[in-house]
Amino acid sequence: MVEARLLLEPTLCLSGTAAARLFYDPQRFERAGAAPSWARATVFGEGGVQGLDGEAHLRRKAWFLEVLTPPRVAALARLVGEEWEELGRRWRPGERVSLAAAAQEVLTRSVCHWAGLPLRQGEVGLRTRDLVALYDRAAAGPLQHLVARRARERTERWVAAMIEAVRDDRLREAAGSPLETVAWHRDLDGMELPARVAAVELLSVLGSTVAVSVWIAFAAHALQAHPECVRRIRLGHREYLRAFLDEVRRTYPFFPAIAARVRTDFEWQGWRFPRGRRVLLDVCGSNHDPRVWELPERFRPERFLEGAPGPFDFIPQGGGDVRRHHRCPGEPLALALMRQSVRFLLDRIDYEVPARSMEIDRRRLPALPLDGFSIRIVRGVR
Repeated sequence: MVEARLLLEPTLCLSGTAAARLFYDPQRFERAGAAPSWARATVFGEGGVQGLDGEAHLRRKAWFLEVLTPPRVAALARLVGEEWEELGRRWRPGERVSLAAAAQEVLTRSVCHWAGLPLRQGEVGLRTRDLVALYDRAAAGPLQHLVARRARERTERWVAAMIEAVRDDRLREAAGSPLETVAWHRDLDGMELPARVAAVELLSVLGSTVAVSVWIAFAAHALQAHPECVRRIRLGHREYLRAFLDEVRRTYPFFPAIAARVRTDFEWQGWRFPRGRRVLLDVCGSNHDPRVWELPERFRPERFLEGAPGPFDFIPQGGGDVRRHHRCPGEPLALALMRQSVRFLLDRIDYEVPARSMEIDRRRLPALPLDGFSIRIVRGVR
């Protein structure tokens, strides 16, 4: 633990398994008002599940669990595979491609189709840029932050209009889709969500799906840096591929911390936690904690084959129980999309990696390989 002052506010910063277990105690911490206003205006949106607690949080989260069932996740993964194939057929030998940018478009096309959102060919670029901006521009300086704010406003208006179209029976093609289910979702009071709040929740799924492009770029980086992993994946060991993807999520940086506020005064290990104090849980540091992980800076997927980590040890997308805590319900989705993309890279195309692509820019949020992991196509999909 350390105490710091962030954005002019005293903040307690925690790291490690015991700290994560404490942080996810709903009797001691709450999410309401925890995220700074700039993050709510860009990354999260106002009124979404990230800022809810107790029964309200569980009721709203039930919708996410409903739309992210294994069959639905598999359906989205299939769409992603089809989009990679289509894109790969357009690549020509010698062409330079930013893998992160390519993944952003593939994921945008796929998740919008899957969610029931009509996406005309001419607006693919706009929707991709806006969904990327929600997480990639929010903390990139004042001007880029304004870009992220405008993207949030534009995408919420777009999705809210689609939700109203479903409710008015003007968009029947959305039957059975996540768009339709969020349009009719009811909160604890039995009322439908305001269209703008429903849009925030659906955008949480869309934005987090497109953000998997970061881990896809890092997975490609790991394949290049650790050729011994490529050999084992190509042998077809599904368990090893899952371990490889988990090690990518553990090793490479994504978002640094999760915020909460102290619900009621208490003391822990000699530290005083006053009511209302902002607390940050160190995600990256916890995933590299030498008290939990042997040789934490070494890329070693085998560690996940030797035993499953506890729910507060491995927290790349939050800790605890997904049904009771604020752990992200999109973990299976992220893994499925990463798996589909790694298979495409290994089985469907040949490419070369310039040395520059192996450098990682850790000053940006989220971190990324330079040029979004640029590759040179040797052979595209035939």
